[in-house]
Amino acid sequence: MGKMNKKMVGFPLRWVCVVIFITAIVTSLTTGLIIYNNSKIVLGSASIKDDDALREFLRVYNGLDKSYYEDIDKSKMIDAAIEAMLNYLGEDYSTYMNKEETNNLANRLSGKFLGIGVSISNGNEIVKVHQDTPAEKVGLENNDKIIRINDKDTEGLTQSEVANCISKTEENTIVVLRGEEELTFHVKAEMINTPLTTELIETEQNKIGYISIESFTNTVGEEFTKSLKELEDKGMNRLIIDVRSNSGGYLKGATEIASLFIEKGKKIYSLEGKDKTEDYFDETDEKRDYLIAILMDENSASASEVLIAALKDNKTVMLIGKNTYGKGKVQQTKKLEDGSMVKYTTAKWFTPNGRCIDEIGIAPDYDIDYEQDEEGNYIDSMLEKAIELLS
Repeated sequence: MGKMNKKMVGFPLRWVCVVIFITAIVTSLTTGLIIYNNSKIVLGSASIKDDDALREFLRVYNGLDKSYYEDIDKSKMIDAAIEAMLNYLGEDYSTYMNKEETNNLANRLSGKFLGIGVSISNGNEIVKVHQDTPAEKVGLENNDKIIRINDKDTEGLTQSEVANCISKTEENTIVVLRGEEELTFHVKAEMINTPLTTELIETEQNKIGYISIESFTNTVGEEFTKSLKELEDKGMNRLIIDVRSNSGGYLKGATEIASLFIEKGKKIYSLEGKDKTEDYFDETDEKRDYLIAILMDENSASASEVLIAALKDNKTVMLIGKNTYGKGKVQQTKKLEDGSMVKYTTAKWFTPNGRCIDEIGIAPDYDIDYEQDEEGNYIDSMLEKAIELLS
C-alpha cells in the first residue's frame, strides 16, 4: 500500500481534530434532503371560501375560542393542530418544528460558525489554519502549539477544552510555541464558513486527497471547491470523499459538488412531484477525470446519496463501506408567523439512471466493516481499503 501519513491511521480525521468554533453543534437522526424556502404560509380568503374542510376546521377553532370553559392558549392549540396534520400523513420526514427546533436546524445548516478558524489535534497542536479566517489574518501557523489562551494554560486539556477557552465576545490573547520561540497573538472570533476536514496522503505511486463532508450546509459547495483546489495545487491525483454519518442537508450542496466532477449536460438527479417530473443537469464547464473512492455507511442519507449516485452513474467511482440509509424523498420548508416551521415531502428523487433508492439505499462495491486490533483499538478498514485501491 506504500507509505501512509500517520494522521490517517485509525478513525477518520474528523474524529481526531477539533475545529475551534464557539457554538453548540446540533445533531438529528436524519436531516433529510431540503429545498429551503423562506416564504411563509399565507392563508388567502379565496382558499377559505372554496375549501369545505378548512371552513369546518375554523368553525371548531372559533367554537373552542368562544365557548370552552377555561382559557385557551390559542398559539399552542394551533401548533398542536399543525403537528396533528403532519402526523396524519404518517411519514417520518414531514414534521412540525417549533421555534427553537427551527433555529437549531437553520444554525446547523447555515455552514457558518463563530470561531477563529483553526483545527487542533493532540490537545493543543494546530494542525491546520484555514484560509480567510481570523487565525490566518493574525499569523497563526500549522504546527504551532497553543500553550496559553487568555492567561489559562492548555497543558493537560483536551481539544474540546482548549476550544472552549476561546472567548466568543472579547479579543483573545493566544500564546503559541513555534519551535523554541513563544509568540503572542491577539485574535477575535468571527462568523466564518465551516471548513471541511482534508488531508493529503502520499503513497509510493500517488498523492491521494481526502475530504470529509459531515453535512450539506449552505456553504458546503464553496468550502469543498476551496479544499479540492488546495489539494490539487499540492499534486493530488486521486481523491477520497467521506460521507459517512452524513445525514443530508441542502440539495444544492450535493449538486454543486457533483458538478465539479461530471461532464456538462450530464444528469445529476430527477425530481418527481405531484404533477410533474423534472430532470436536473450539470450546467458547469468543470470536470475531473482522476479516480475517486467514496466512503459511506448506513447513516449516509439523502443529499449524501444524491452525490454518491450522481458520481457513480456518471463516472468510474469506487463505493466503499456499507449500504446507505435509503432516503429518496425531498422536503420543502415553510416558516410560520411565530418563527416555527413545517417541513413536508414534496417529491421523490431519482438517480441519473432512473432508480429510486427510497428504503433501499445504495450498495457498496466493497462491503467493509470496522475492525479492532489486538489491543481493542478501532481500525478504519474502510479508509485503508480506499487508500489501497487508489495507491
